[in-house]
Amino acid sequence: MAQMRQAHSFYGLDHVQLAAPRGCEPQARQFFGDILGMEEIAKPEDLRTRGGVWFRCGLQQIHIGVEENFSSAKKAHPAIHVKRLSVLKESLAEHQIPVQDDELLPGADRFYVADPFGNRLEFLEWRL
Repeated sequence: MAQMRQAHSFYGLDHVQLAAPRGCEPQARQFFGDILGMEEIAKPEDLRTRGGVWFRCGLQQIHIGVEENFSSAKKAHPAIHVKRLSVLKESLAEHQIPVQDDELLPGADRFYVADPFGNRLEFLEWRL
């Protein structure tokens, strides 16, 4: 009789990578670190020469990677859960970062923002 193999299962995302142009690190640190308040994570030694910077986002990570011939992602995007979404929105307004509100997802408050490189980011909070 053939041995049954145990099924795999998914339990979440480890990280999302966003592309950025060479030399992006100072702007990424300011936006993701200083403005959004994400903690920077040290990249493994072997990957540091590639450029870019990594951040902790809850239990996941956001990796900003350098891409030659960079072109920003206008449609594809990470959707980031936020507690106290209105506080984040106020902070973005204080930094003159435009927010695009969206009320099309039932049960959620959400908006979109472009990072300094033009990549689309979604921030949302589910209503209970």
